[in-house]
Amino acid sequence: MTPQHIVEEMMKADLFSQWLGIEVLEIQEGYSKIKMQVRPEMMNGLGIVHGGIAFAFSDSAFAFACNNRNNLSVALDTSINFLKPVHVGDTLIAEAKELHNGRSTGLYQIAITNQHHELVSYFKGNCFRTGKPVVKASL
Repeated sequence: MTPQHIVEEMMKADLFSQWLGIEVLEIQEGYSKIKMQVRPEMMNGLGIVHGGIAFAFSDSAFAFACNNRNNLSVALDTSINFLKPVHVGDTLIAEAKELHNGRSTGLYQIAITNQHHELVSYFKGNCFRTGKPVVKASL
């Protein structure tokens, strides 16, 4: 199975990523690039995107990058830095890059940029590899 096939199968069952409106732009082993449009229901009471939306978007990019070798991986530790506010109508791109691919752990950095190519947040994720398949091979 290719990394693209794994992510396609993940997206079919990932209702939250579907709700976010995520479009998968590029998948390679240990790498993902995704896109989404910010909608009014994603805003907080201060008129900017809710931090949970930016976190969830980053987390989806993280999941697609660390699981696309078909080794089920779950988050051990994550953090995010919010650098610029995000507003309704903004188009966000998340690019997840693998820093370490170990037997039992992986380390990833995810940069989120807006339509002006400005860095709006920076996410780091460490995952645990379970050794189980994400997608079972069909017979």
